[in-house]
This record gives sequence, C-alpha cells and structure tokens, in this order.
Amino acid sequence: MEKKATLTVNGKTYDIPLLIGTEGEMALDISTLRQKTGLITLDPGYANTGSCTSSITFMDGEKGILRYRGYPVEQLAEYSSFRETAYLLINGELPSAKELERFSLMLNDHSLVHEDMRSFFENFPRRAHPMGILSSMVNALRAFYPEIPERSEEEEINITFARLLSKVRTMAAVSYKISRGHKVVYPRHDLSYCANFLKMMFDSPVKPYHVHDDIVDALNVFWILHADHEQNCSTAAVRLVGSARVNLYAAISAGICALWGPLHGGANQAVVEMLQDIQDSGGDPAPFIARARDKNDPFRLMGFGHRVYKTYDPRARIMEKVCNRVLKKLKIHDPLLDIAKRLEEMAVNDPYFIDHHLYPNVDFYSGIVLRAMGIPLNMFPVMFAIGRLPGWISQWKESMEDPKWKLHRPRQIYTGLQKRDYIPVDQRG
Repeated sequence: MEKKATLTVNGKTYDIPLLIGTEGEMALDISTLRQKTGLITLDPGYANTGSCTSSITFMDGEKGILRYRGYPVEQLAEYSSFRETAYLLINGELPSAKELERFSLMLNDHSLVHEDMRSFFENFPRRAHPMGILSSMVNALRAFYPEIPERSEEEEINITFARLLSKVRTMAAVSYKISRGHKVVYPRHDLSYCANFLKMMFDSPVKPYHVHDDIVDALNVFWILHADHEQNCSTAAVRLVGSARVNLYAAISAGICALWGPLHGGANQAVVEMLQDIQDSGGDPAPFIARARDKNDPFRLMGFGHRVYKTYDPRARIMEKVCNRVLKKLKIHDPLLDIAKRLEEMAVNDPYFIDHHLYPNVDFYSGIVLRAMGIPLNMFPVMFAIGRLPGWISQWKESMEDPKWKLHRPRQIYTGLQKRDYIPVDQRG
C-alpha cells in the first residue's frame, strides 16, 4: 500500500505521496503540488528540500554517518586509495584489479596538459586567485577536446571523466608553478596519482622533491574524505548547471566557482587564518569563544558546526588522526595544532556549543595537514576541488542518466510592487 500524507488548504484535502529511501529517510513528494493546488513551497536555502534521488552518498547528520555507495568513509580512508574511491563513486562498484589497472592507465595517458594552454596560464595576473584560474581553465579545456565521431558516446564520456580527473590535478600544479615564476614540472608515469601531484607542485631543478610516503598517504585520505558529500552547495551547482544539458566541463567549472566561497571550499583556509589570529593574540582561545557566543558580534569560530551534521563530523575524527600522525612522522611542531586542540577541548565542553550542535568539522584539522605538506594557503580551496571532482562527476553522470530528468527551475514568491503604468520622463517629479 502506497504511503501518503494529506494536506488541507481552504477546506480541500490533497494526498501527497510519501517516499522512503533505502536507509529509512522519508520525504513528501510535492512534484505535483502546484499542479493540484496552485501552491508552491518556500524553503530559503533549501534546508528542507530534496532536489533529487541519488544512490551515490548517504549521510545521517544526527548519527554522524557518511558512506560512499554503501561503504563507510572510515573504511575507505583506511584501506582504499583516492584513485580507487574515484572509480567507486563514478561507476558504482569497487574496481577489480584489471579495472583499476585500466583506469590507472587512462589517468596516466591523459595527465598532460596541451602546451597551447600554457599561454592562458601565463597571461593571468600574478595575483589572480588559483580557484578563478582553475575554473576558467577547466571551462577552456573543452575547446581542446571536441568529440571524435568514431567513438561511442559511452567511450567518449569515460575518456572525459579520466581526462578531468587527471588534468585538473596537473593544471592545479601548473598554475602554482607559473604563479611562482618556476619551471613547470610534468607528471611521471611511474608515480601514483597523489605522489605525482606532490612532485609536480614541489620539485625544482635546484631542490629535488623526495616523495614522502606519509605525506602521500595523508593526501590520499584528505582527498577521499572530500570526494563527495551529498547535495552540498557546489554539487547542487553542478547538477543545476548540468540540468541545462551543458557539457561536463562547464558544469565542473560552475562547481569550482561555488566551492570558492569561504563558507564552503575556503573554510579550511579560514580555520588556519583564525588559528593564526588566536596565536597572534597570545594563544588563548577563550576570548574567541566568548566572541562566538555573543549574538551582537558577527565573529564565528571557523571549523565548527555543519549544515547537516548535528554531531561530530566523522571526517573530522579521521582527519585529526592523520594530522597527529603526519606531524609526528615528519617531526613537525605546529603551534597552531596546540591551539586547535585547546580550542576544541574548550568548545566541545561549552554548553553554548553543545546546545547549538557546534562540533568540529573536517575543515578544522585539514588545514593543518595541508600546511604540513607545504601547500600554500591560497591553494587550500584548490585541494578541496581536486578531491571533490569524483563526486561532481558521479553526480553529473547520475543526473544525466535520470529518466525523470528535468531542467532545474526553482519558483519564487514575488514581494515587489504591483502593476503600475509607465510615466514619460518629462512627467516624472
């Protein structure tokens, strides 16, 4: 028997179908509400609105659960690689040994960036933000790769997936090198996905970069934890732009732009800047916590709270362990980590933060890990974007294959002036 809810408006009752997901999530299907009643729903920020059904990522914000294609993120972070996790998200299943080898070869084959793109990079102003450069370059990338008629559509799409996953990593490293005025380092076929990125970022003729296994492992975990996160701001942007049936490059470019903001992809950068401010003020987090509690002070503690999680972000627990392990192995003492731990201890025991469900999120420790790797502050959002790329691709792919696809077109409630007549300019007071 179909489950349903009822809505009564002006004495009339309407049936509303009740949808139940595989994990017991429930939703009111209002897709025909306006057609039946003439009404729409109003939900600023879409906090209570589901824009799609999806089989990619499951989140439970109250219980602190995150799974990709059914696999707990804790298991993937411990046992998987970013390359394998990307395959899982895009294709729905973990790859066999042969499938993973074939996928790895595709990533290697498509890792180089067309030399003609160098002039694009070199003509950006030196102070241009890496996220703006990356978004522009991804959009431009489409012009270099028109579809080849001899290929099947499926083959072409799979090549595009591999091309984006591999080239975005290369473009990020190239943009960093050019911004420093340094010689561009090309990818190597004998290095893993993460090791290649680090080599392209930091190797130089005068100071060869030696890939450190612990740094590679930390980068793998960082990117796995950021690989997808349900219908967040940037993913929703990819789906919305993609619903107009634009090419994947344009949709990914839109996702990068959405991720650029300080409340999304720039949050880990904001955390480090906040910790630096605390250190510069003497190192005591207490005054900053007091400011965060003050309703009249616009200040907020970065790295605490989440739109969905109402308990500890499961990714934050993993990132904290990675942070401690990397700093210990590399024998790095980062005073910002000491401040972060004091801040966390004070905040999680503060009634205000408990009542408002303000627990540490993944950004709280990830910035310190990126610092330990040597990643410059303005590249933090780019690191997030590389990690989120498999999720964006898988979400775009799912939306393209959805038999119930529709062009995204939200409604609104108009609150402006009512109809009025045009007055010629010489008659206006």
